[in-house]
Amino acid sequence: MLGAIVGDIAGSRFEWNNHKSKDFEFLTYKCFPTDDSIMTLALAQAILISKPDYSDLSKNAVECMQSIGRNYPDCGYGGAFY
Repeated sequence: MLGAIVGDIAGSRFEWNNHKSKDFEFLTYKCFPTDDSIMTLALAQAILISKPDYSDLSKNAVECMQSIGRNYPDCGYGGAFY
């Protein structure tokens, strides 16, 4: 999970600029967490608070995504998120 988040942040500045080269500065001031990082963290929280049989995972996932997602309204959610 940590690798996915670091990769998301490092690649965030290329999200709309299809950068192909492996020659780039790894982390810069232009990097930021995207909706992918935020939702990954929300889903991780939902898994952690769910029952052992995960019968409430779906409910917890929606609640965690909404509560955590609202704290980061400008990180790139698609229009269908709201």
